[in-house]
Amino acid sequence: MAALSPRYQVVAALALAVAAVTVCVHLGMVFLHVAPSNTLSKQHSGAIDDWVYPEFEQNWKLFAPNPLQQNIAVQVRADVGTADGGVRTTGWYDLSAEDGRAIDGNPLPSHTQQNELRRAWDFFLSTHDANNRPNGQRGALARTYLTRIVLLRLGREDAAGDGGTVQRVQVRSRTTNVPPPRWSGEKVSDRPTYRVLPWWPISDADLSRDAKPAGAAQ
Repeated sequence: MAALSPRYQVVAALALAVAAVTVCVHLGMVFLHVAPSNTLSKQHSGAIDDWVYPEFEQNWKLFAPNPLQQNIAVQVRADVGTADGGVRTTGWYDLSAEDGRAIDGNPLPSHTQQNELRRAWDFFLSTHDANNRPNGQRGALARTYLTRIVLLRLGREDAAGDGGTVQRVQVRSRTTNVPPPRWSGEKVSDRPTYRVLPWWPISDADLSRDAKPAGAAQ
């Protein structure tokens, strides 16, 4: 700073001040976002959400009484109509594992790789009961959103193959407990549990422009 001319010293000082204020505002917004609900966060919830979402989203909370202790993988399989008129069922595609491989070792993973599938599954669970029936007006939207995501993923994997068409899809989740630390003495099951959704037929309304060339039903 001392080596700069007075005019550039003023410019540099202003730039540092703007950067300091921005950092302070950012830290304050993120703190209010992850902190327990309070008068300030309720009063300015709109401004906080506008600042945080989607780039700075946090999936943890300060003072969380029960942090997540499970790994949840979303998987899908499909019934594919073949060119000779038959139908074959694909194996299970682990979509969460595919995202994990894309993120692992990547210093700048995309927001889609980190959150698209996870948020779609959370959205479905929040709008459906334990019997996979919608419990509100957004149930159909959640199912459509999840269906289109898995269709796009199946298209990337070329699940239909040459001349094949995806006729139905089935989604399931595989949940496993995170092993506790050795010193805790806690015992948890290492057996996975599954939540299997019904088969969903694929119609033109389910298809996005990107999914059609991948072999979805016409």
